[in-house]
Amino acid sequence: MTGAATRPVTTPLPRPGLKPQRGFLWKRRFYLLLVVLPTLLAGLYFYGFATGQFASQAQFVVRGRSGSGGGGGAGGGALASMMGAAGFAATSQDALAVKEFLGSHDALIALQERVGLNELYRRPEADLLARLWTEKPPAELLQIYHNHMNTITIDSTSGIITLQARAFRPDDAQRIVEEQLRMSEEFVNRLSARAREASLALAREEIARAEKRVLDSQAAVTAWRQQERSVDPQRSAQMGLDGLGALEGLLTGARAELQEKSAYMRPDNPVISGLRNRIASLQQQINEHRQRMIRGGENLPAQLAAYERLALEREFADKQLASATESLESARVDAQRQQLFVTRIVQPTMAELAMYPRAGIILLSMFIVLSVFYGIGWMMVTGVREHAF
Repeated sequence: MTGAATRPVTTPLPRPGLKPQRGFLWKRRFYLLLVVLPTLLAGLYFYGFATGQFASQAQFVVRGRSGSGGGGGAGGGALASMMGAAGFAATSQDALAVKEFLGSHDALIALQERVGLNELYRRPEADLLARLWTEKPPAELLQIYHNHMNTITIDSTSGIITLQARAFRPDDAQRIVEEQLRMSEEFVNRLSARAREASLALAREEIARAEKRVLDSQAAVTAWRQQERSVDPQRSAQMGLDGLGALEGLLTGARAELQEKSAYMRPDNPVISGLRNRIASLQQQINEHRQRMIRGGENLPAQLAAYERLALEREFADKQLASATESLESARVDAQRQQLFVTRIVQPTMAELAMYPRAGIILLSMFIVLSVFYGIGWMMVTGVREHAF
């Protein structure tokens, strides 16, 4: 058996109608279709049809009379000092509340009623893709579009809030930012009023309770005086005891004199009879005086004890009222010290040049992202083919 003759290896000749440039483009047709073409279309839109958007910016900070609206009290100040020493800075809770409010649905509705966002976002000069598509969009769609055109940022170090609004006219953008600043001031004023009323409400309730206690104690004392027919039983009792003591002193003296004269006088002596009559009269006066000091079956100590309880209750009520009044004044001072207000750092600017949309940055980012995705897809397809063979 003879060996087979070897055939010469021939290379395929290029097609006469296929040019080298066309072959290069044909090999990269997917890259051109998925990366270059979308980038060119986007560039055609941005540089040929897109309407310029004007941006207005403003900055403000939420402050209080006792300092920044951050932590309250000694504990909050100590915590802020420790965080500052460690390199951290606590953002004001009030500033965060203002930021959340400006991005809320309530703020969007209020802004729509004040400036008419639908009309501002549907200006005639706006292109079809950038403008708001419907005249009366749902609140959710308007919120999405507004968040795209309006940005709110807060610096965690300084607490400065930055507002930036875009519109198709410079005065529209400035109007939106100005209205948001006013809404922020109104919201901060409501926060301050609510905190002030909350702090004063407890003090006012304590004042009301103390006043009621004073009136009740005074009414109890008045009712007791009317019932006992005595203005000051302590003074009356003291006067009664002084008079009783004087009568008992006279009785003791008369008895001593009777005993002295009975030693050398006869019992039927007129002097002895006069002394006995005097002693009997003093004894009768003492008995009548003691009877006057006993009223309604209650003795004097019980009456004094009842009156002292009422007087002590009135004294406590007066002290409670004085303490509540002092607490109310202190609460008012604290409320004034914790008053919040908005300090404008940068007023709403009037744009002279349309800085948006940033076509160059968008096109470059788009080209890079599409190229990355294309590269990932190409590697996945190449791997699948290699494993298939």
